[in-house]
Amino acid sequence: MGQDPNPVLSSIALSNDSMARRIDEMSSDVEDKLCSELRSTHFAIQLDESTLCDSEALLLCDVRFIRDQEMVEEMLLARSLQTDTKGSSIFQTLEMYFPDQNIPMENILAYATDGAPAMVGCQRGFIALLKNQVPSVFAIHCVVHRQHLAAKALSTRLHTSLQTVIKAVNKIKVSSLHDRLFRQLCQENDEAFEWLLLHTEVRWLSKGTCLTRFHALFSTVVKFLLEIDTELSEKVNAIEHDAAYLTDIFSMLNDVNKQLQGDHMTLIKAKKVIGAFVTKATMHRETLGRRDMYHFPRLAKETAVSDEELLVYCNHLEKIRGDMEQPYGYG
Repeated sequence: MGQDPNPVLSSIALSNDSMARRIDEMSSDVEDKLCSELRSTHFAIQLDESTLCDSEALLLCDVRFIRDQEMVEEMLLARSLQTDTKGSSIFQTLEMYFPDQNIPMENILAYATDGAPAMVGCQRGFIALLKNQVPSVFAIHCVVHRQHLAAKALSTRLHTSLQTVIKAVNKIKVSSLHDRLFRQLCQENDEAFEWLLLHTEVRWLSKGTCLTRFHALFSTVVKFLLEIDTELSEKVNAIEHDAAYLTDIFSMLNDVNKQLQGDHMTLIKAKKVIGAFVTKATMHRETLGRRDMYHFPRLAKETAVSDEELLVYCNHLEKIRGDMEQPYGYG
């Protein structure tokens, strides 16, 4: 008809099958290029198994290798585990994938694990099964996961205080009416924030953000709980010093966690970050024992902090320091 065909063709919508076919072809091409590189180079792997909301067990595998003298990180595979999530099932999934792609298992130099029993079991764990085929492989505990485990270690008193904070937050957030009334009270008190943040175990930075918001609205929370749950209000009021300390220490731990994440993070860089925090933790324990709370700004604003409380805080700092100084490798 004498018209330019390009605008006409570009306006025609592709079907779902065409789009899906194109995506599959592109992903297959990307996978082939990655596997062709892994066939001729050594690399490190990191596996992570997670259960989705529909109870499906998903296995993810990332690889790290050198390309043109630069560190490269790529996702290699994502597979559903049909039955259990034992180390043997995980290893079998990987053992079936590598021969299909003609990737030698001997090219695996190292493996990073989250420390789960299915991974580190000495008999049927993934590491044990992998070492049977590749004896020279080096296994290491993921530094970010290790730091998270060290941060979770709390004394009985601090654990009880943290649970009281979570219970208070849930008491307000669980009811839409309470949430609206609490927001109105925050507006009346001219607070910087108008709502609390929920705590969730699956998000590693959750404690720090939840506690920071909770401490910023502490007086308003106590006042609000006094009207709906007097007993809980008294418990919250009794842990004011613990809440201030936990907010300060988890804010520090969150900063460390963020430094450990990101692209091109190596074990050497991670050890520097952890080593710096260990040195700071030692210094904080000594200064806190002398009632110098310069590095704990929220705790410094509290009055009449007892020697018993300071001893609990110092012991917690020592526990964190000791946990983070443990060796990284499994051999």
